[in-house]
Amino acid sequence: MNNSDDNLGYWCARAVRERADAVAVVDLCRETPREITYGALDRRLDRVATALHAGGLQPGDRLALAIDNRIEFIEAMFGAMRAGIVPVPLNTRLGADALAYIVADAAPRAAVIEPAGNEAIAAVCEHAGVGWRIALDTAPAGWDDYETVLAAAPATFAPPAFGPDHPAFLPYTSGSTGRPKGVVLTHGGQMWWIRAVERYWPSDADDRALVAVPLYHKNAMAGAIKPMLRAGGSVVMLPGFEPRRFLETLAGYRCTQAGGVPTVFALMLRERDLIERLDFSTLKALKIGSAPVQPELVRAVEDAFGVPVGESYGLTEGGPVMLGPPLDGRRVPRGSCGVPWPEGEVKLIDGDGRENPRFGELWVRNPGVTPGYYNLPEVNAKRLRDGWLATGDLFSVDDGGFFYFRGRDDDAFKCGGETVYPKEVENLLLAHAQVADAAVAPLPHPTKGQAPAAMVVLAPGATIDADALKRHCLARGPAYAHPRHVLIVDRLPLSGAAKVDRAALARGLADAFPPQVAPPQAAPPQSAEVPS
Repeated sequence: MNNSDDNLGYWCARAVRERADAVAVVDLCRETPREITYGALDRRLDRVATALHAGGLQPGDRLALAIDNRIEFIEAMFGAMRAGIVPVPLNTRLGADALAYIVADAAPRAAVIEPAGNEAIAAVCEHAGVGWRIALDTAPAGWDDYETVLAAAPATFAPPAFGPDHPAFLPYTSGSTGRPKGVVLTHGGQMWWIRAVERYWPSDADDRALVAVPLYHKNAMAGAIKPMLRAGGSVVMLPGFEPRRFLETLAGYRCTQAGGVPTVFALMLRERDLIERLDFSTLKALKIGSAPVQPELVRAVEDAFGVPVGESYGLTEGGPVMLGPPLDGRRVPRGSCGVPWPEGEVKLIDGDGRENPRFGELWVRNPGVTPGYYNLPEVNAKRLRDGWLATGDLFSVDDGGFFYFRGRDDDAFKCGGETVYPKEVENLLLAHAQVADAAVAPLPHPTKGQAPAAMVVLAPGATIDADALKRHCLARGPAYAHPRHVLIVDRLPLSGAAKVDRAALARGLADAFPPQVAPPQAAPPQSAEVPS
């Protein structure tokens, strides 16, 4: 294949041809805001491709990419793909050990980094022996300056020939547990997904999306960058999520849509003064995804902004999106991720390994599914069979064919012989009007083995205490699933992608409620121990 229309690096080529002078990206991630047009972006993408090719990188070589939200991430990511080079987008919030593991596993021949984004990344790349090292802003000793490299490269590029199965990029994902896993994603599979979005849920050239989650995460890429710039619309980027700045930007830049993980929206709802004062009249829709979404949160967001909230389901290695709104116009019930996407297949597999029409682990098959995890043959043998991906996520299906996420199979735990899914306990807590956010993890229990414990963020002005939250859960859910411990906090621990950090959650709860340290009546303030 040498047709640039089938190369993910040229996903916005039509917008470049038709809207060269239109603004593609508004970058608010530095002290001085920047804008770049489609024409200028295209030329810089070509410069990246030309520079990397001239520097000796060949199709299939990996390029480590450690850049926070800014235009240069898009340039380096998609410019490399034009040349068939495989970017490895790194989570800049990771520590040195995790970064070192990924860089060693991916074995990149070159790296493009923003040193200020992670204090360890330069040393990690140097220690790994990465051959060509390029840095933004202030380059460390032994690193080439990004702008100097681009300025020396021509602004035109002829893409090399490679097939649709050629790797496009190599993100690393750890899910909720375990070491990061490299996910091979192909040009053909990713372009299939972009065209499916364009065909069934098209964006308009007048649309503008706001992005505040990291660009290395699929929520930003699949939710805004790829579909919006494919359509000739524009994207406004923030360096990260801060509720008040997010709301002010959403209104001030007249955005038509925005997306994020559930915690982003839970935090926004606490800024009632801004929501009531600002003008959101251009807003068409909001999207919540990349983590379990509680029906109560969807209802609260729709009431606050007066626009529909879309839910969907996907994962990096699976398409990336496999469930969404139906094409027949039916409204998705609250709490549902929707129905299977067109052109893809899904099935549920129960604990006995049989297909079940109502409940089980979701398996998916479509052109966007990863052909395999990088350097992990044992994981491939377990999770990939005849083109089907076993997602590890559990779903139920109602009479209308709508899918409901019930939890991850590796998050479930036994409490006195009963299976508990953290999401079911979180939903019980979030059903209370005074609860803004909640997350649940198991803690050791003297008679049950493990039992649920919860961190809870209260809504502004809330007066409820932990004992009352226990009683609320006991009254509305199964006794085995109620949280034996409740810790009221100002904010849940979040990962770099603004999702709940399950490992940090478990550590925080364990620190707050050490086993057999004190009898129930000596529980810490703002917390309560629940009868077994």
